[in-house]
Amino acid sequence: MADITVLNTRLHRAPPRIDETKVSQALQDLFAGWRLSLEERFKGLTANSEIERGLFPLRKTGISVQPMIDAARAFLNSLDHDQRAVVHFDVDGETWRTWSNIHRNLMRHGLCLAELDDHQRELAFGVLRAGLGVRAFETARNAMKLNEHLAELTGLPDEFGEFYYWISIFGEPSVDAPWGWQFDGHHCNVNCFVLGDQMVLSPMLLGSEPVFAESGVYKGTTVLREEEAEGWAFMNALTPKQRARALIGMNLPFDGYASGFKDNIIVPYDGLPVTAMTPAQRHQFIGLITLYTDRLPVAHAKVRLGEIRQHLERTVFAWIGAFDPVSPFYYRIYSPVIFIEFYHQPGVALPDTGYNRRHAHALVRTPNGNDYGRDLLNQYRSL
Repeated sequence: MADITVLNTRLHRAPPRIDETKVSQALQDLFAGWRLSLEERFKGLTANSEIERGLFPLRKTGISVQPMIDAARAFLNSLDHDQRAVVHFDVDGETWRTWSNIHRNLMRHGLCLAELDDHQRELAFGVLRAGLGVRAFETARNAMKLNEHLAELTGLPDEFGEFYYWISIFGEPSVDAPWGWQFDGHHCNVNCFVLGDQMVLSPMLLGSEPVFAESGVYKGTTVLREEEAEGWAFMNALTPKQRARALIGMNLPFDGYASGFKDNIIVPYDGLPVTAMTPAQRHQFIGLITLYTDRLPVAHAKVRLGEIRQHLERTVFAWIGAFDPVSPFYYRIYSPVIFIEFYHQPGVALPDTGYNRRHAHALVRTPNGNDYGRDLLNQYRSL
């Protein structure tokens, strides 16, 4: 088991920022590509580069977001002047888009949780808790704990840690004006936009390597097991003919198609459409989708699922990789209003033994221009 005193001595200190000139050429090229992507005006994930309009109207949901406002205000009130200056950003700005799953301190912004005192850190977690469903908050915290476990496994405490996550506040918490917040770090990237009583919780990526701690201070901690199991179970519920239609490739992508710095990615609809599913399969499919809509607080999750049901006939399910009880795989759920991808990866921080189920990510985006609530924000600004 890890020495808790070692963990404690690392608190109140962010990991060192990396010197990009000293990393591999491949990483330098990757980072240059990221910066280049930010020069392109935000459009959003689309099927053919054209935005489908009218999908996300401004409206009243009748659901209070006051707990989230109160949590954000309590966090901000705990900060001193200098900390508030570091944590605060323009809600209309492009800083939203600079999140990434990379484990190193690169292009990070906001306040690192490791540099907060215990009270401030708990208030920061209060913002996260208020903006997520119960299970999603547990998954997010477990991803952070498994990042600490990764420090134990690798012996790299300056690269991995439970509190190496950055919180940012966009705009001012308000009952009517647009605002939001972001948590950014390895395997836990959460963007939450709020306007009135509407909220958009995307892009959002949760994951871990490994997905289960077999030892250490957080032994037994795990993430994404249900997303993995239910995705496989749905594929198993399909007929061989349906599986063949859902299968869009055998070679797993190294990363998600829509991960960080891929805001404007074009992903055509491909796979098995809902219209080719039986009623029982549709019911099971909606249950799988609910694992992801339930990342929002309960009442907002119901609203989100309602949006998805409106476009259910245009939703497709896709699979990449072998289909058997042990092989790693990728699956996607895609409609005009939601994009979900779950995928296994090879070892990155741990030894690369090929693609395996020890390393998994699950990502959610809102296609057609409403990641970061941008479509809602544009409509609001045009009033």
